[in-house]
Amino acid sequence: MKKHGKKYLEAIKKIAKNKYYNLEEAVTLLPQVSTTKFDSSLEIHIKLTVDPKQADQQIRNTVVLPHGTGKTVKIIAFVSDDKVKEALENGAIKAGGAELIEEVQKGFLDFDKAIATPDIMKDLAKIAKILGPKGLMPSPKAGTVSKDVAKTLGEMMKGRIEYRNDKQGILHNSIAKISFSKEKLLGNIKEYLKAVKASKPTSLKGTFIESITLAPTMGPGIKLDVNTVMKEV
Repeated sequence: MKKHGKKYLEAIKKIAKNKYYNLEEAVTLLPQVSTTKFDSSLEIHIKLTVDPKQADQQIRNTVVLPHGTGKTVKIIAFVSDDKVKEALENGAIKAGGAELIEEVQKGFLDFDKAIATPDIMKDLAKIAKILGPKGLMPSPKAGTVSKDVAKTLGEMMKGRIEYRNDKQGILHNSIAKISFSKEKLLGNIKEYLKAVKASKPTSLKGTFIESITLAPTMGPGIKLDVNTVMKEV
């Protein structure tokens, strides 16, 4: 059984047992249960009723958070020569085709996200085994393959994130910093939940969202009242 430190145990006492919180209550409580000295991220965990083994019940989509995640994202762009300038001007730390692919082959991995234009995708097969396991491979489903380089980079720099269910049918994402104002926290949470709500598969009948938990990095989770919260979004 995992042992928690003194700060964690003190924090968990502030969360009422067997209580399911509304958004206002949860957002007010979050800074009080953060146990780190650094500015923690706000993590959201949503248990869905999907069967992850069914192809038509795989949840994978993107959402642009109105106030960003609070993190600086390093993005590279796999593009043809005529798009390099556009990519660099819109926030990519590196951009290119064959040369950039070769850099990755030689071990360059100092980036958080990668995008690509459709014409370059076939060339990325050379580094698919490097990028794939790290979740860095550009993908149409993740919105990271696009002809519109400026728009894609702009959204990602502003706070576009991907959400997808794991093998247990759970979504896990960092969607803000605990230091954000209450209004910004609420804005990001609601936008994220709205996107998830709209992702319900047509083949799935009945309840879609089973539980929602908010937690600061390394802090205890705050369970939300799903019915009350989802009416707000």
